[in-house]
Amino acid sequence: MSLPVTASSLLLSLLVSAGLLTSRLATTPRSPETTVSAPDTLTRPEENRFTKTVLSNDLNEPMELAVAPDGRVFFVERAGKFYLYDPTQKKTRLLHDFPVKAVDKYLNGMLGMTIDPNFKDNHFLYFFYTVQPGNQTLQRIARYKIADDNTLDVASEKTIIEFPIDLEVSAHTGGSMAWDKQGNLYISTGDNTVPFDSQGHAPIDTRPGRPTFDAQRSAGNTNDLRGKILRIRVHPDGSYTIPEGNLFPKGTDPSDRTHTRPEIYVMGCRNPYRISVDPATSILYWGEIGPDGGTDSPQGPRGYDEFNQARKAGNYGWPYFVGDNKPYAQYDFATKAIGPLFDSLAPVNNSPGNTGAKTLPPAQRAMIWYPYNVSTEFPQLGEGGRCAMGGPVYHFDQALTSNTKMPAYYDKALFVYDWMRNWVFAVRLDDKQNYVSMEPFMPKTGDFRRPVDLEVGPDGSFYMLEYGSVYGIDNDDARLVRIDFNGGNRAPVAKAQAVDTIGLAPLTVAFTGDKSLDYDKGDQLRYEWRFDGKTIGATDANPSYTFRKNGIYKTVLTVTDKAGMRSVDTVTVRVGNTAPQVAIRTAANSTFFGTESTPLPYTVTVSDKEDKAIDPKRVKVVLNYIPKVSSEPQMGHQQLTATYSLGKSLIAGSDCKACHQVNAPSVGPAFMEVAKRYRDDKTAPAKLANKVIIGGGGVWGEHSMSAHPQLSREEASEMVNYILSLTNLPVENRVAPRGKLALTDHVGKAQTGRYVLTATYTDKGSLLPPAGKPRTQLALTRTDALVLRPNRVLGSEADQLHNITRQGKRLGQIHHQSYLVLKNIDLKGINQLTYRYSSKDKAATVEVHTDSPTGPLVSTLAYPATGKWDTYQERSAAIQAPAGKHDLYFVFVKPDGPNNDLFSLESIRFDSGATAAQAEKPKSVGR
Repeated sequence: MSLPVTASSLLLSLLVSAGLLTSRLATTPRSPETTVSAPDTLTRPEENRFTKTVLSNDLNEPMELAVAPDGRVFFVERAGKFYLYDPTQKKTRLLHDFPVKAVDKYLNGMLGMTIDPNFKDNHFLYFFYTVQPGNQTLQRIARYKIADDNTLDVASEKTIIEFPIDLEVSAHTGGSMAWDKQGNLYISTGDNTVPFDSQGHAPIDTRPGRPTFDAQRSAGNTNDLRGKILRIRVHPDGSYTIPEGNLFPKGTDPSDRTHTRPEIYVMGCRNPYRISVDPATSILYWGEIGPDGGTDSPQGPRGYDEFNQARKAGNYGWPYFVGDNKPYAQYDFATKAIGPLFDSLAPVNNSPGNTGAKTLPPAQRAMIWYPYNVSTEFPQLGEGGRCAMGGPVYHFDQALTSNTKMPAYYDKALFVYDWMRNWVFAVRLDDKQNYVSMEPFMPKTGDFRRPVDLEVGPDGSFYMLEYGSVYGIDNDDARLVRIDFNGGNRAPVAKAQAVDTIGLAPLTVAFTGDKSLDYDKGDQLRYEWRFDGKTIGATDANPSYTFRKNGIYKTVLTVTDKAGMRSVDTVTVRVGNTAPQVAIRTAANSTFFGTESTPLPYTVTVSDKEDKAIDPKRVKVVLNYIPKVSSEPQMGHQQLTATYSLGKSLIAGSDCKACHQVNAPSVGPAFMEVAKRYRDDKTAPAKLANKVIIGGGGVWGEHSMSAHPQLSREEASEMVNYILSLTNLPVENRVAPRGKLALTDHVGKAQTGRYVLTATYTDKGSLLPPAGKPRTQLALTRTDALVLRPNRVLGSEADQLHNITRQGKRLGQIHHQSYLVLKNIDLKGINQLTYRYSSKDKAATVEVHTDSPTGPLVSTLAYPATGKWDTYQERSAAIQAPAGKHDLYFVFVKPDGPNNDLFSLESIRFDSGATAAQAEKPKSVGR
């Protein structure tokens, strides 16, 4: 798309937008303006004072937006659609569909838009898009006029400036526009260069026939408009001149282009995808989407994204420097010879593709720079994929009449955001405009979904386009949103709850609304319950109501504060059917399986009050084996699904999903296609795991996968193993409702998996519909699951810790009265515990209690020291198994003498068949 392209499941240059409308906001009048004598610039506002409202949904690759003085919001999509959001009618409508050159899923098209500073008087709008007259492909900035009736006057088109591009190159397009206070127009352009074959470093390949692999022909070329930020003065007739202070001043004649282009304000850009200009200072800011290198190498530094500031015209270094002027080496792509590092004070462009000056202006360092890993200088930015976007500088206007404007606390703050990491930060500058600090904006409630443009509206609210979750497709969560600040009274938050919401008529339901809250302390709340969704039926906080007829009822709670602010919440009640009962029972242990093949006897029972006979076809019993799961706590070991596959969980928590889907192509290939391609390649797991870490490209087309140096080799391998397993997913292993299962999948393998036996029944729906009416009840489904885990439990799998530290797969820093908890453990058939542990110099005791640290004692181990922390031994103790499942508390006891740092626990094994001679019997130890 014409987005920033830099990566695989991760960063390709992209876009934006955030969206977050909670279901409980409902219709709430805006609070009246609160008059404040002196704006508070020191106290950080509570995050709940910011509200994010979706203005327009169901967008397709939104790019850039502009807000008119009257509040109308204009925005464009990459495929060429131009929209208007009308705040009066609260509706979005298509104004024009530009016939732009939008290639494939991610190339060019409609890249950006802006409105004229004098829009109120001249009604001018500017668009940045790709055209292809004849055999040449051009980027065009054109001006149009919009009529009073909100129709675009297509005949008014004035081409302001054009420049050719290499269409076969995917991405690095730039495309953003902004204005300074003098009325100069800034235009960002990408380097239009293939980033591959450079190992994520500088694309300076000067071999014959490969011009598109050399960014020196564009970003490093003083006579080329690509890889730049341009600055021009547009005149009413559509012509332009060059303002004073550009990088290569040549008077005001744009035709004087011997070795430099006078339009250039900033050169040395890779992909300045979003820019902004401070309306007070005319200082230019932009996010620079950097290269993919995950590690430093002889070719040069690893990749960094940047947030840049230009107080005057300058060269920002690409493709010779990155970050804070970290230099690349001069590199011969034919011989692989490494040359000297480029000189930031006097970089030289000796590329045969260079049509401009050879000696370039000194390189300027970035204001903020960060790699895939956690940044040393800016650790708060986190780690993962990168896609930096430059946002606006906010100026608080106390005279502005608006009850939604951002607070004075953010006065003069620069807002920056990252498309890949889904965050927004407020950057603080001092009086000389130097970087001071930064802090996250709405980190808990922002729910930003690939923000691609952020602007300040005339009302002081923020307007944001969210690109949506996945790059290069029509996302369901692509949208236009507004972020408001409420400095006065806040609406309450309605929380409606109920128990027993499914049953037969007459059905009495107890509702609770007293968990509703109001952030403004002291507000007295009023409650209105509409049990039928329409008529007020109760005004108590916690009423009961009897539903006497069958049906589905949307019960609505409205909560109102003393200022009239309100919100709603809904509870669905289904009358006329009850849920079935499903249970899996086994005479064997229901928590553990051993190292050898073990038969599992089981029985599934199903009952339903309305279904007189249970239809066997509606009973579904399935046995699955998940070979590898996370060693993190497993929710009490009661529930486990395929999402606990370690590789799948790692992918879900990474940026891979931004560029990959399981079955559909995005900017990267579908995971299923990857699995098919490497199905018979035995070297694929190691090869692909390495590629995930270091990045790479060339296999699936023109787009590369960015590096993930923050992942360990083990984590990358688990992700790859999950992807490669997609073509080998077993056919659903349906089993009978009762019988005996041979558990063999784990034998001879690492004991890290889980057996999951699930039983599901869907009933026939209501048998008691209203007279003369068809059934209105949805069929109800109930599932039970039996999860079996290995009988050796790693220390890191503990569900709860008290005064204990996780140390990888082990537990350490265990002291007197420290304890760990394993929840919902069945000890049927278990009569021995075996600990693998180390203890440098302190003998002590491990007690096992049920259900609390002081509950019934079922096992005791008095253990000796092992002499060293890295010397591990195994010791066993008998255990008396109570009936049923219990939480097991492993309490460490040493009441006398030095009693810190007693124990390092690697694992606990739950065994059957031990004799009294093999294990100690439980005994109490004073504490």
